[in-house]
Amino acid sequence: RALLWLGPVYLAGYLGLSGSWVLLALALWLCWGLNRRGKRDRLAAALALLEDEREAVCRGLAARHLPAWVHFPDVERVEWLNKVLVQAWPYFGTIMEKTFKEVLEPKIRAKSVHLKTCTFTKIHFGEKCPRINGIKAYTKEIDRRQVTLDLQICYIGDCEIHMDISKFNLGVKGVQLYGTLRVILEPLLTDAPFVGAVTLFFMQKPHLEINWAGMSNLLDVPGINVMSDSLIQDFIAARLVLPNRITVPLKKNMNIAHLRFPIPQGVIRVHLLEAENLVQKDNFLGAIRGKSDPYALLRIGTVQHRSKTVSRDLNPIWNETFEFVVHEVPGQDLEVDLYDEDPDKDDFMGSLLISLVDVMNDRIVDEWFPLSKTTSGHLHLKLEWLSLVSNQENLHEDKKGLSTAILIVYLDSAFNLPKNHFEYSNGECGAKKIKNNKYLKKMEREPSSFVLLTVGNKTQKSKTCNFSKDPTWGQAFTFFVHSAHSQSLHIEIKDKEKDSALGTSVVCLSHLLKDPSMTLDQRFQLDHSSSDSFIKMKLVLRALNVEEPDPQRVKAGVNASKLGPVPVTEKAGNQQKFSSPQVSKVPPMSKDSAALESLPKKDSGEDLDTKDSSGAPVPSETVPGLDEAEGKQNPELGPPSALPSGAAAVPTLPVLQEMRVAPSVTSLGSLPSSCFELSSSNLDIHNGTEMPLGEIQLTVRYASVRQSLVVLVNGCRNLVSSSNRGVDPYVRIYLLPDRRWTSRKKTSVKKKTLNPQYDEKFEFFESLENVKKRTLDIAVKNSRPFMSQERKELGKVRIDLSGEDLIKGFAQW
Repeated sequence: RALLWLGPVYLAGYLGLSGSWVLLALALWLCWGLNRRGKRDRLAAALALLEDEREAVCRGLAARHLPAWVHFPDVERVEWLNKVLVQAWPYFGTIMEKTFKEVLEPKIRAKSVHLKTCTFTKIHFGEKCPRINGIKAYTKEIDRRQVTLDLQICYIGDCEIHMDISKFNLGVKGVQLYGTLRVILEPLLTDAPFVGAVTLFFMQKPHLEINWAGMSNLLDVPGINVMSDSLIQDFIAARLVLPNRITVPLKKNMNIAHLRFPIPQGVIRVHLLEAENLVQKDNFLGAIRGKSDPYALLRIGTVQHRSKTVSRDLNPIWNETFEFVVHEVPGQDLEVDLYDEDPDKDDFMGSLLISLVDVMNDRIVDEWFPLSKTTSGHLHLKLEWLSLVSNQENLHEDKKGLSTAILIVYLDSAFNLPKNHFEYSNGECGAKKIKNNKYLKKMEREPSSFVLLTVGNKTQKSKTCNFSKDPTWGQAFTFFVHSAHSQSLHIEIKDKEKDSALGTSVVCLSHLLKDPSMTLDQRFQLDHSSSDSFIKMKLVLRALNVEEPDPQRVKAGVNASKLGPVPVTEKAGNQQKFSSPQVSKVPPMSKDSAALESLPKKDSGEDLDTKDSSGAPVPSETVPGLDEAEGKQNPELGPPSALPSGAAAVPTLPVLQEMRVAPSVTSLGSLPSSCFELSSSNLDIHNGTEMPLGEIQLTVRYASVRQSLVVLVNGCRNLVSSSNRGVDPYVRIYLLPDRRWTSRKKTSVKKKTLNPQYDEKFEFFESLENVKKRTLDIAVKNSRPFMSQERKELGKVRIDLSGEDLIKGFAQW
């Protein structure tokens, strides 16, 4: 072995090479060994975690690396399913061994002459089976004829597969795979098997790490390992990651084309505007700090766009626009990563993750977002949700050059393709003499064809169907369209081996406008091909509609102003007198809110959300007179019997003025009821509407182990209807002074009820010291129709957490 190691050194000296080549080879060998050891250590650590989950969870409590079913109450732990997998895994391994030998091995040998000696010498899938860490089921956001499940797959396998090719041994010895697999069961049927088909796909690229064996260890060489891993992940993404799907029909004669290629949910338009206070990454001589050269990577699923690079600026301005097709909501997120461009390796500057469900609900979001995984920095984005409609009035050409529609191409199959481009000329068969018999034999082979589809300056390529004159592709493609009246779809079928055109076709998008549904599903005649050569496609054109947002849903960015208390209107005859509550003791405001306190107040907004004070709750001792108010009532209201049932005695107006700045739960607890029903005879909130209040039951406590404030919304009662058609209430929660859109919590919407029951839990991950300085802002709102004039807010309460025993917790109406 020592002679073998010294052999390359002797050879380098014999050939007269420089000693730097020996050092380079030594460095590569050391890096390769380090990668190998690190990969083996990671696999061993993952196997150890899998062996003793109790110990792993105990360690994760300190590091907050907990399974999803611990963090999110809607993710269920399914240990029974894992036990079933453990029992069935040996039988699955036997089936896969048979499949590798009888199906996969012949296919590999047929691929190339050099692979004819391919033989699987060892196939063992090991004792470790895949594990499902949690399952989330969707029922409210989807069609009632389907069931959608998100499975968090974790496979840390000790499988061992070896293959010999021409006396070279290649193999795999251990695999790690993490990812979220979505399973859709649809359509639900009234007869057996009760489910028509099963659709499988990964929401994002799964994390994959392979421990190679034999000659495959060369793939761990630095530089090659990154390329090999990315190639394997791209291979998986091309088949199993959105928008690609695997659909398996469970019932005979089930048409699964619309299940494999559903129409997308919509389009999101991202305006990358600017950033501020980014971290400095460039330095000179390791000591002098310089400015960075930031750029952004925006990604949804497998589609990624890169912005331009702004040189030497920590407050860059991009003003760029990107468009993404959204296939699955809920499930897909917008990921934004900022990098500092360098000649060697780009430095990471922060990231951002935005749920597309909230963007779809709010339609337009214009906000400053704080960057995570970094020390400082904010990113200004404007997000627009574009619905897909079949209304041709929305197809006018955009003056800014933005897309006005999308074209969805379902590429099905082709028929009677020529064997080569010499066989047919202008649709007429023409004989051509070829003297080379070897070349003639190759020309007589069935074509291996793929399709190039082009709209504007974007071209997409289909997969290749080998050796068939009637290929079936079964793929879907989407294109952004700027002018449906003038643009066309260009189709070209090419032979992979000879790189020659087997047929072309051009479809003007204006033909789709003649159909009311803007859809064409037919065979198209191929030009420059045989007279009986066709391609079958389905073309769907949909206009992009920017719906106006709800005027009551106003988003406050990270630098939004913290507005003062709402003035209270005191009625005196026909005149109204506005007076602000006098606050005697106010905690210090945050830096951001103090800097922007001088901004003007908005006359319209999220009702009371943008008008109330979000920065300074009043402690209980600053609300005098509440104890004296017990048992008292306004003489104008008459005797106590005139009060509504379940309502407390209404305090006098000065008390209400002071209580308007959100007393604490302890101060409210001194009254017979923690809620007042206010009528127009004694109080008129300054928003043009009367605001009688119902009651909401909350359970609040602080979880010390998880370092989070837990708020359980139990339900509401005696809400006041804001319209004749009834109300659809939901609860919105802020932990003030943080009023950012990303930190907002919302319950589900309960239809047509004044006594909704939620029983939904929310968590704010903050330290106990920070929580003691905060205020819970809770509003009950009506989910009203678009452009409706109904009142948005049904009631509101603020809870000062500084005077509460949060470790013990409290539950109160």
